[in-house]
Amino acid sequence: MHHFEYREGRLYCEQVPIETIAREVGTPFYCYSHATLSRHFRAFDSSFAEVDHLTCFSVKSCSNIAILNLFASMGAGMDIVSGGELYRALKAGVPAEKIVFSGVGKTEDELVYGLEAGILMFNLESPQEMLVLNNCAARLGRRAPIAIRVNPDVDPKTHPYISTGLMENKFGINLDISESMYIQAKEMSNLEVVGVGCHIGSQLTEVSPFLDTIKRLRLLIDRLREQDITIRYLDLGGGLGITYSEEAPPHPREYARALLAEVEGIDCTLIFEPGRVIVGNAGTLITRVLYTKKGPVKNFLVVDAGMNDLVRPSLYGSYHHIQPVVDHRRPQLTADVVGPICETGDFIARDRSLPQVEPGELLAVMSAGAYGFAMSSNYNSRPRPPEILVRDDKFEIIRARETYDDLLKGERVPDFIR
Repeated sequence: MHHFEYREGRLYCEQVPIETIAREVGTPFYCYSHATLSRHFRAFDSSFAEVDHLTCFSVKSCSNIAILNLFASMGAGMDIVSGGELYRALKAGVPAEKIVFSGVGKTEDELVYGLEAGILMFNLESPQEMLVLNNCAARLGRRAPIAIRVNPDVDPKTHPYISTGLMENKFGINLDISESMYIQAKEMSNLEVVGVGCHIGSQLTEVSPFLDTIKRLRLLIDRLREQDITIRYLDLGGGLGITYSEEAPPHPREYARALLAEVEGIDCTLIFEPGRVIVGNAGTLITRVLYTKKGPVKNFLVVDAGMNDLVRPSLYGSYHHIQPVVDHRRPQLTADVVGPICETGDFIARDRSLPQVEPGELLAVMSAGAYGFAMSSNYNSRPRPPEILVRDDKFEIIRARETYDDLLKGERVPDFIR
């Protein structure tokens, strides 16, 4: 459920008309519902209330510090994959001891940053990374808390670009190799083994891949404990999907019931790293129609949001429902919704049946809260859009629209070409 709805033919976010926001901030812009963000976090987190757990929001899905601060106030930890995300999480008021650092390419500087901050644990993804972290911890006179991200070779049944749990993916360590890594880590004086981690993919709509993964991880944990290797945390990652179109993912309660039955008696604090399931349907991208263009083969709606603002349709062929901000019950037209970027791949929708709209009208691109702004760019030297947070009948700009001056920040013309 989300809090975007029509009232007398006009789209609202909570108690605020979308048109009102557009008049004040211009278009395009991202709009998030505070009530939806809060509701979705509670729905997920409360589903695991009966067991020791930590819900670490996936920062990469939506990294605005206002939203991170909201989740932190509700008890969330954070799942991070870079030094920049660690910086954001700390600035948002997230306790370091609730932060888990994943990612295949952590630099020495990032590892040191995490050590100095005192994060909960590092999810290691290669034997070489383990050696580098041990050396970093030795230089600081510390012990680094670690889990090894296991690649269980489970098919998550999702888009190949967001599948992370197969042998062919770059993520994690083979089960057999991970056991030998744990044995090696136990003997390293500056590492402390605290957990086992995994993450098999994103936008999963079935529970079975998660259950297959847990079965394999339980066997590993049993073998490790037989060798006196303590496992206190089981990090099951994220990946639970949402409804963009016809998908029917399980509700977090159903997901939790299935997982809790499978981990019964495992004697670990469970860590979850949800992102999309919390923020995906809590945000929308609002764009304005610039031109309508009818051709012999296709019709086009040219809008002011491009692939630099929302890259998922171009990158993944992803579906986002699109609806007019003012609903006039007009005849339908099949058209491509395209942006101003000089790329044929710059589209938000293809062959989409939409009510006929005119230049100047607003469209809402739904389910854009996850991996929307977070993956935006300045391609074609386009300033990135603002982010707006609505609560009840008020809204705030939580990230200002970039300016042309912002585009040149950090750039200079060297003397030798003047």
